Amino acid sequence: MATVLIRRRFPGLSRVTTFLTSAKCKAESGSSESKQKKEETPGTTNTRTEPAATIQLLDPSDYRVLYNPSAYAKSRAASQQHAARSRGQALGDTFASTGTARVQHTLTATPSQALPPVRNALPKPKSSPPPKQAVSAWLPAAHTKEEADVEKAETHDSKEDPRVFQQGRPEYRSLSYDKFEPTETLPLEEGDSILHSVTTYEGSQSPGAIAGYFRKLSRLPVEQHAVLVSEPRFTALCRCAVRNIQLFSTSELVDILKACVRLAVPPTHPVLNACDSEFCRRVWDMNLDQLLLVADCWRCLERSVPSYLSILFSYANMHWKDLTLPQFIQLIYIIGEGRKSPADLMQKLESVILKYLDSCTLEEVGTICLGLFKSVSGISDHVMRRIADRVSLQMEDMSTYALVNVLKMLRYTRMDHLPLLKELGKVIPARIPTTNIQGIMHITLTCSSLHYYDEDILAAVAVSLPSKVTYCRSKDVAKFLWSFGCLDYEPPNTEEFYSCLIEQMHRKLHEFQKFPEHLLTGLLGLAFVKRFPEELIDYALRDDFVQKTRYSKYELRKDLFTLSRSVEIECPSYQGRRLAPQLYQEMTEMVLNFAEQEIYVRPEIVEAASLLESMLGGPEYVKNHMILPHTRSSDLEVHLAVDGHPIPFNLKDTVADKKLKGIGVSLTDDLMTQLIKGKSDGQPPMEAQNEAAAPDREREEEAQPPRTPLSGRAVIADSRLQGAPKAGGCREAPHSLALHRQPRGAKLAIQVSNRNHYCYSSKRLLGLHCLKRRQLQQLGYVVVELPFWEWFPLLKRTRSEKLSYLHYKVFNPALL
Repeated sequence: MATVLIRRRFPGLSRVTTFLTSAKCKAESGSSESKQKKEETPGTTNTRTEPAATIQLLDPSDYRVLYNPSAYAKSRAASQQHAARSRGQALGDTFASTGTARVQHTLTATPSQALPPVRNALPKPKSSPPPKQAVSAWLPAAHTKEEADVEKAETHDSKEDPRVFQQGRPEYRSLSYDKFEPTETLPLEEGDSILHSVTTYEGSQSPGAIAGYFRKLSRLPVEQHAVLVSEPRFTALCRCAVRNIQLFSTSELVDILKACVRLAVPPTHPVLNACDSEFCRRVWDMNLDQLLLVADCWRCLERSVPSYLSILFSYANMHWKDLTLPQFIQLIYIIGEGRKSPADLMQKLESVILKYLDSCTLEEVGTICLGLFKSVSGISDHVMRRIADRVSLQMEDMSTYALVNVLKMLRYTRMDHLPLLKELGKVIPARIPTTNIQGIMHITLTCSSLHYYDEDILAAVAVSLPSKVTYCRSKDVAKFLWSFGCLDYEPPNTEEFYSCLIEQMHRKLHEFQKFPEHLLTGLLGLAFVKRFPEELIDYALRDDFVQKTRYSKYELRKDLFTLSRSVEIECPSYQGRRLAPQLYQEMTEMVLNFAEQEIYVRPEIVEAASLLESMLGGPEYVKNHMILPHTRSSDLEVHLAVDGHPIPFNLKDTVADKKLKGIGVSLTDDLMTQLIKGKSDGQPPMEAQNEAAAPDREREEEAQPPRTPLSGRAVIADSRLQGAPKAGGCREAPHSLALHRQPRGAKLAIQVSNRNHYCYSSKRLLGLHCLKRRQLQQLGYVVVELPFWEWFPLLKRTRSEKLSYLHYKVFNPALL
């Protein structure tokens, strides 16, 4: 199978001009047209249709499109398998309703705004194709194997992958269902004989005989299982089991449940309903091995058993000191798969983690972290640091899957474990090409969540991603774009990297209907690096899409606010939809209340504003506000005349600013220590250095504004923008944004930065703050920074030293 590579350049175009690229390729294949299957993406036709990939951005420069039809061909089978796998549910979830909804969504969602995706196509061979029956022989074996290898590498089985640890110790055989347990296949004739006897002697079989029938029938060839479960005689056997449910011994009842797992009995089957009730009744008469085995079987059956889990956790809460290492790991696994986190039990299990940590295999360490992460269980810094200590020393021996699970918990606890992060930069880049797309996403997201910039990791991700992009879910695309934008990293294959992700966003528009937060996260990540895909932005600002965001469990209005205002400033030619004035007003009221209480009164800002007022002549010369409220941080605005003298401009807010002085915070020694060092006693270091982040539940860390070292709360932008949109045009710039049109010297936007504005242990600005400074400059402001590594130590020095420093910053001749 050949690959067509088309490169197109557009010299002379700046990065922010509109362009349209279409790549078309006709293809023929020897296989029958009747065997062609449509891709998962709505609107896709068969391979005989001409594919067209359409991207529309604002102002790209030197843009390239890499079009590789065979790469997209790999996604056909994978897309169908992914749809099937997505129906797997957590142990504590409701299987039937959720699974059905997911299937229906996949089949029926066809948003009208979705662009035609790139079709599967093969280049036309020079010679005549071989006969249809010889197609499989015509395809090169190496290529077929390559496709199979790629598919295998990208396949993530959310049901089986977390169970790998169970193969590490023989003790797990008594605690979990072992699908690899050797069994002797039952001949079909014997199976038919059993079913015949069931109907002949129905109602007269003993409980032991009924359990024996289940055991034997589960040994039928796998291909016969579905037929058996739908067989009326098997239904009769299940009726017998239900009638005798209380007469079975516990071991017989467990055998029936294991047989149902082998036969893949539907989770809502009546016989499972009866087993569920009976096991709940018997919990206190069973031992812990049996309890864990039954819970594991329920997980394999994908049945929701909240009552059983609740009783199991109560039992474990009473016997936690007696847990063996395998029992403990299996319990943590069950807790994670059930998405349940009993607080009293989890506190006790922390001591068990410390007890067994050094004896655990590396896979078991990964299982502990995954269980805690899935169940949203908090963990003390001491325990997390102990886990990270061990992983950093043995990372090369750890599987990538287990390592990714540790990284999930690391970012959830926001732990800045530098030895682990440095070792990650040595070990993981070489593994990226063979890691599936979800694993790569979690690795990348960990770096951005912890603000940790490692060029080797990011470069490896960027190079590998284009060939894997068709395996990306909407969530994966959003996290990649956010992470690269957050860290302000420009990969070596910048245009290829971003064009393939934007194309995938178009293909996943139907998923954004269900998860609107992912579209906004991705668009903000693009905005950080000055990329504005016009059609996607227009889609995100549609009234119906904005309405969907109101029903999200996340606060998405501030993201819409940031996106829309950024487009107004950086894309004046944009003619698409805009946010309604009512939403701007809502955001204004919300952020004003928050900013006045939490932002403007921060000690480092109050001190700088007070000293500037003294130095310049009063509050009318300084304004503590947000010039660009959508960027979620404050500014100290100062105006200078052409001759360098300050200009009074804040006459309206002078009285209000004087009132704010009484709300200031005293600069105590302890507070100064927090400001300078970024933490206080008992506070985790990353608390003072990271954004407000919650675990990918699922928008966790990605699109939240930075934490501050003092409040630890999310910073919400102030807003004083009063402009209302004109019909069919751009919103007018408010007075504060229009000042740059007046030739009145220099308008200074003084930034009192903190370590949350920068990558970890560096002076590299994060994407949101790069965006802010870029837009300030575009609006005519001169950005003056009081960097935290200079200003925070000065807060402990004398008044004259601070005034001297501010005088140097404000009256620097270079500013004029």
